[in-house]
Amino acid sequence: MNDYKKTIGIEVHVELKTNTKMFSSSINGFGITANHNITPIDLGYPGTLPLINQKGVELAIRAATVLNCKINKTMHFDRKNYFYPDLPKGYQITQARTPIGVDGYIMINTENGEKKIRIHDIHIEEDTAKSLHQEGHSYLDFNRAGVPLVEIVTEPDMNSDTEAMAYLEKLRELLLYANVSDCKMEEGSMRCDVNVSVSKTEQLGVRAEIKNIGSIHNVGLAINAEAKRQIELLENHQEIIEDTRRYDEKNNQTILMRVKETGNDYRYFPEPDIPYLTLTEEFIKKVQSELPVMPDERRKTYLEKGISKVNADKIIQNRDLSDYLLNFPTLNLVIASNLLLGDISSYLNKNNISLANTKLTKENFTQVVEKLEKGELSSKNVKDILNDLMEKSIPLEEILVSNNIQNISDVSLLREIVLNIIKANEASVKDYKEGKDRALKYLMGQIMKETKGSANPSVVNQILIDELTKL
Repeated sequence: MNDYKKTIGIEVHVELKTNTKMFSSSINGFGITANHNITPIDLGYPGTLPLINQKGVELAIRAATVLNCKINKTMHFDRKNYFYPDLPKGYQITQARTPIGVDGYIMINTENGEKKIRIHDIHIEEDTAKSLHQEGHSYLDFNRAGVPLVEIVTEPDMNSDTEAMAYLEKLRELLLYANVSDCKMEEGSMRCDVNVSVSKTEQLGVRAEIKNIGSIHNVGLAINAEAKRQIELLENHQEIIEDTRRYDEKNNQTILMRVKETGNDYRYFPEPDIPYLTLTEEFIKKVQSELPVMPDERRKTYLEKGISKVNADKIIQNRDLSDYLLNFPTLNLVIASNLLLGDISSYLNKNNISLANTKLTKENFTQVVEKLEKGELSSKNVKDILNDLMEKSIPLEEILVSNNIQNISDVSLLREIVLNIIKANEASVKDYKEGKDRALKYLMGQIMKETKGSANPSVVNQILIDELTKL
């Protein structure tokens, strides 16, 4: 069974972050009372005419740009005809012949190094209504009907579950940072269809499409389950039929939904109610100029500034922290990132709030980082003043005074204190020279007691070790 090669292609539907739907003025929102955000256009009433949402086109341009696609400047929309209860018009408005983006790619990291995953195309379309099945009844919520989507279709370039998951993680990261979508799979704003085939030769096997997988983790499970099913069929000399399936998470298997449709079944033809759309070079460049700093560029900067790869990835995964760090290009980013990922993140998680909802000022954050770098503040000091930093918009110096923190960082003064403590504790010095680590802690305690806790611990520790080494 190990002789079989998996071939995987992925289609991802991503809801765009617009205020209104793609072809009507209905609000585009999640969690609203069912069938509340609807107009006659969404319900397919006769005589209604669609109007293109410009913001949806702009976000699609953003997506095409970060996915390295060539952008079609002249486009038209098509009707994809099929009957289903969640499609009141009897057709879906999409882009079959002139997708907004073609021939793109993204790079993913694999165990064998970087790998290019080619993007066949990215096209704009409208979402369908949402179907709910409960207690033998089916219900339709038309709030989702007409919500703007981009569908991103890859070439069959992936060969394992890990590559597929890496692709989806990278895609999600790019679209989040480009402000194209919130990509919340639990809310359905990012949905994955996976095409899987197996073969012992270079010729591709017969594929099965697994629809609407609910999480990136489940994409990996579904791929392996479907590959296992196909291999077992081939080993038993049975024919694989091209079909559409769903993933049963409980039983870890794919279940037949229907025999696969072909393009001819949809009877695509140009949408007669929407004229051709021409994008000017000026319009495209304006949209592209509004893109924020993307994650790969941020990651490169973090690594160049000395941040560890682990911490760089953690910051990228937290958009709020990453955006905040952009405000401080000249700071010591190693100390700044440690502070954000450590004490500040702990505070945010404990209080279940975002950084934007605290009173941490940029001035105070800058001064804390600079004082940590100079040794004028210790990590313990930061913990002691953290609540005040996050909850009070007052200068750092006032916070330090109110918390009775006044670190002694004068090296010559501290050295004199250290020498006096060494002289007064000969027994502990002897213990230290004999390898007893507790002696160092004892001597540190005596120094902190002498300075009433106002000495900078890291500076004192270094001076103490230097002087003991000379003995």
